[in-house]
Amino acid sequence: MRPEPEACRAQDWGKFEIVGRDGAARIGRLHTHHGVVSTPMLLPVVNPNLRTIEPREMWEKYEVEALITNSYVIWKHEKLSIPAIKDGIHKLLDFPGAIVTDSGTFQSYVYGDVEVSPSEIVSFQREIGVDVGTMLDVFGRPDMSREETENAVDETYSRVSESLSEAGQEILLNGPIQGGLYGDLRARSAELMSRESESGATFAIHPIGGIVPLMEQQRYQELFSIILAAKSQIPPNKPIHMFGCGHPMLFPLSIALGVDLFDSAAYALFARDDRILTPEGTVKVQGLREWPITSEALFGTSPSEVLSMSKDARSEILARHNLEITQTELSRCREAIRNGTIWKLAEIRSHASPRLREAFEWVIDQLEELEESEVGSSLLDIMASTNPIRKGGESVSDDLASRPHILHLMALISLRWRPPGSWWDGSTGPADKVLILDNFPPPWRESSMGTIVNHLIEFPRTIVLISTPLGPIPYSLEDVSPFCHLDGSDNIWDDQTDLIRPSDEISYLGLEDLEIVISKSSETIDESSSDIRKIRSWLDRCSVVDKLSVFCATHPFKLCKITDSMESRRSNTDRMVNVSFDGVHALSPRLKDGGISLTAEGARILYSLNEGVPEPFGAASTDEENDFPGIPRVMIAEDAIPFVGNGRNVMHGYITGADSHVTPGQPCVVISEKGELVAHGVPTSTSSEMSCFNKGIAVKIRQGFLK
Repeated sequence: MRPEPEACRAQDWGKFEIVGRDGAARIGRLHTHHGVVSTPMLLPVVNPNLRTIEPREMWEKYEVEALITNSYVIWKHEKLSIPAIKDGIHKLLDFPGAIVTDSGTFQSYVYGDVEVSPSEIVSFQREIGVDVGTMLDVFGRPDMSREETENAVDETYSRVSESLSEAGQEILLNGPIQGGLYGDLRARSAELMSRESESGATFAIHPIGGIVPLMEQQRYQELFSIILAAKSQIPPNKPIHMFGCGHPMLFPLSIALGVDLFDSAAYALFARDDRILTPEGTVKVQGLREWPITSEALFGTSPSEVLSMSKDARSEILARHNLEITQTELSRCREAIRNGTIWKLAEIRSHASPRLREAFEWVIDQLEELEESEVGSSLLDIMASTNPIRKGGESVSDDLASRPHILHLMALISLRWRPPGSWWDGSTGPADKVLILDNFPPPWRESSMGTIVNHLIEFPRTIVLISTPLGPIPYSLEDVSPFCHLDGSDNIWDDQTDLIRPSDEISYLGLEDLEIVISKSSETIDESSSDIRKIRSWLDRCSVVDKLSVFCATHPFKLCKITDSMESRRSNTDRMVNVSFDGVHALSPRLKDGGISLTAEGARILYSLNEGVPEPFGAASTDEENDFPGIPRVMIAEDAIPFVGNGRNVMHGYITGADSHVTPGQPCVVISEKGELVAHGVPTSTSSEMSCFNKGIAVKIRQGFLK
């Protein structure tokens, strides 16, 4: 028997924390009186009058941590409301986990009106002891005019104060986002609903409402546009809930865009219509000879056997299958977040439906051409919150170059990579040529080193680029994943460079005006040359300078000075493993992904190049645009210094300021409000998240400076 959930700590009630992420996709924990709920998750809709699967079974067998039911239905029927008031909603449903309730808004959409006031329904939800209630908002239909939609947004906001006041400190409350199909109204609604009330209260969760008609009509592009528009103004520390969304094929992309919670009765409704859910769509049982997907519920039965059952028995077994498939897909999504492949999963699922594929392609088009809009703002945040480096292989697909972490990586290279200022032979000045290595598979330090060395001996002032399926990249980043870990057939490395217009491919690096040489053949090194060691050392130095420029935002001119006396040790596979400046071990290039791991001394050196403190949270920004603002700084409160300085992680709630270019997964330093170096580590959050979260780890510390 599954144990009963434990109530969260009193001081954690209502807080949301992130424990894992892949960009905007996040594994979170919402703290309630009936347990800590893990996200992303589905809240199965339970009709209190018609329970296809008993809530207790959902808890015991399907590990459902929270469900949703309708408080208006319970309020309206005395046979439900009286025991709910007397014994509480958890006893009425026989469910020990967290219970969320809707308010009757959807019933007003279906039937035209409800017979309860906004304060009455919140009061009732509080009285029956729900964990998360919902205020009575005004449903914004997709067919509403702009004026009608504006009125719905304004009317919903007018009910906020009394709803939050009625909820008090006893239940958490949902603050739905309306706005119809109008992106600016969705953003406005989100901004209004996220404001503090006069008493300082806020909503715990922000559901996006009014979207069921879009899903029923498979208008997925508009659906995802609404999510992005609303997300632009929803505080990062509040979970986002897609009201009424429960089809597994919509989960991956929704989660990739930042959705945390789903709810639906689809598992039961489709079962009553003799349909089964799959991650690719729904399938009618009628006409099946074998199951296209299996589950514990269906294993050992055939479609014909299920169809021969009574209506109730058939609905029950199909509902169990549908719930199992739904839970399995969410598990798959959470695991994809953990291993950094949520966008790959979204790509795969996008092929399940022409309408879904159309919507996915629209999203990646928007990612590639960011516009100044609510949607563009959200997508920019998604890209900036994504760690640009990933360990492991990256499967090649038509959508590969549009994955947010790759777009982020290419944007950082374009922004911060600079041509060398000096060359292996001691000369200085601009480059004369660009050498593009085409038809060379990784590892490039093995397949192309002879060609590189021989060319540099003859033409020292040459910039070396590698042709990849993602475009030409500087050779200095040759071991950075995903470039060196692309998973595809051998011919993906053949003829990658456009021989007619190669200058177009290197324009993002600012090299289009240089003479271009394309090499397609591997050469052996002339071992008799006395210049080989100099060239190899120069290439290593370029790699360190370029990685610190791109990933630590440090100016290459400053880096050239500190690397003047650089030394490195190489591994058995001929890769740098330890790098020293003036005899001090400063960093190690990571073998698994090509990124940089700083030592304490390395962090100290980088901070010395850009000392100072960031703007405190809430202060007007005075920062000027700067391609190289220096290694990101996270500023902490004085009472956290003894802990962080001795190696404890930085926790949300103790951060008073952070640079805007803090990037999850990339190095940062932790400083005091006086600018004193406290520690260095790797952030798990963006600066905007650090400004509002008050629970969870913000920076994983590698080493404190007080030890």
